[in-house]
Amino acid sequence: MTVESWIPAGPALLFCPADRPERYLKALDRADMVILDLEDAVAPSNKQAARDALVGNPVHPDRVIVRINAAGTDDHELDLAAVSETQYRLVMQAKTEDPAQISAHGLPTIALIETPMGAMRTEEIVAAPNCVGLMWGAEDLIAGLGGSSSRFGDGEPDAGQYRDLPRYVRARVRLAAGAYQKAAIDAIHADIDDTAGLAAEVRDAVALGYSATACIHPSQAPHIREAYAPSPERVEWARQVLDGAAAHDGGVFALDGEMVDGPIIAQARATLARAGERPTD
Repeated sequence: MTVESWIPAGPALLFCPADRPERYLKALDRADMVILDLEDAVAPSNKQAARDALVGNPVHPDRVIVRINAAGTDDHELDLAAVSETQYRLVMQAKTEDPAQISAHGLPTIALIETPMGAMRTEEIVAAPNCVGLMWGAEDLIAGLGGSSSRFGDGEPDAGQYRDLPRYVRARVRLAAGAYQKAAIDAIHADIDDTAGLAAEVRDAVALGYSATACIHPSQAPHIREAYAPSPERVEWARQVLDGAAAHDGGVFALDGEMVDGPIIAQARATLARAGERPTD
């Protein structure tokens, strides 16, 4: 794995508590990648049991991310020691606030931006040599600000939607990842039963060029995959765009009355990539 080339194995990334090893294979069966969680999903009293389970129940490493606890905590060093006893080498570091916190261990790392300081230093963090991508989290961010909710509540305009500050951090994470050509993973949708809200949020993530979306329940994975997959009509449009680009040697041309130039061609390539096709230049 190289920092420049890592992309998720698919768009649905499912969190699984590391202290529940009986769920590891089930999670891999339902999602594209599994995030074996040593942090929030594990009670403090079960942290060591989670590390033991991580080491003692190996699954294929290519589809595994290990979320480790924040730098500066006792669990952080213990987590790194446990990871070193496995074949897993891709970690997600909770509450990243400084590039030195991930460069210290050198493992390929998805930096989780979920604190006010982490949000303010996003551009520095993504530039760390071993940062392969960014993910953001809304609830820890709001808690760190002394707030009460990341989303508008029932009865408010835009109920269920992110408030402005989380939207700002979400956009900042996407921009920073894009600027450094690294993967961007969108935050979880905590309301498991709100499949319509999840689908709408994922469609927006796709429109912004997010690489994947994390989830907390297996039932959410199919909705994520469906929203990331382009429609047959969109795939056919992308093929026509690239065929036209080849015929016009990459220059500007018209397709169905609309001008096609460099940015549109890039969007067509991205569409085919999401459809599992390898576009040719």
